[in-house]
Amino acid sequence: MKAITRKRLERRKRKIERRLARQGKRQAQAKRRGGPVMNPDGKKYEVSEKNRGIAYGGIGLMHRVAERTGLIEAIDRRLHLLKFHLPYHESDHVLNFAFNALCEGTCLEDIELRRQDEVFLDAVGAETIPDPTTAGDFCRRFSEGSVRTLMEAIDESRLNVWRKQPDEFFDEAVIDVDGALVTTKG
Repeated sequence: MKAITRKRLERRKRKIERRLARQGKRQAQAKRRGGPVMNPDGKKYEVSEKNRGIAYGGIGLMHRVAERTGLIEAIDRRLHLLKFHLPYHESDHVLNFAFNALCEGTCLEDIELRRQDEVFLDAVGAETIPDPTTAGDFCRRFSEGSVRTLMEAIDESRLNVWRKQPDEFFDEAVIDVDGALVTTKG
């Protein structure tokens, strides 16, 4: 991490710690005022050219993890469902599904929300992503063997991660066992 980024994060952490330290004082003020602590007065909203936000800020990092672990390369090398890559590759489709789920998408139609989000597209480094109809067409190409091939590509990238661990990482294994039985109706 760059020193300037570390300093910026430390400054933000100190600022929130000071703010939380004043919590008791603010609660007393709110009690005297006779109203809630949250107050919308004085807020201004504007559209900025420089600053843009995304609710799923880690999505760019997830894309980098997929790339650095070799997942993208493994999917494209192993999984062959498309005759032509115009412009999407198999990894684009698979990541499209994964990123949609990570962004709380619950169905293929939710992919359209990602397609219309310029900040999301910038975060994944794409001019555009497959639309829901194209994603559905891609899903229909899968057979049992294709699913197994995709799982093998995922396993290959998982092994890449394990290979990068230092030797002392393998000295001890901790198994966290926790279970719950939940009745469901379906």
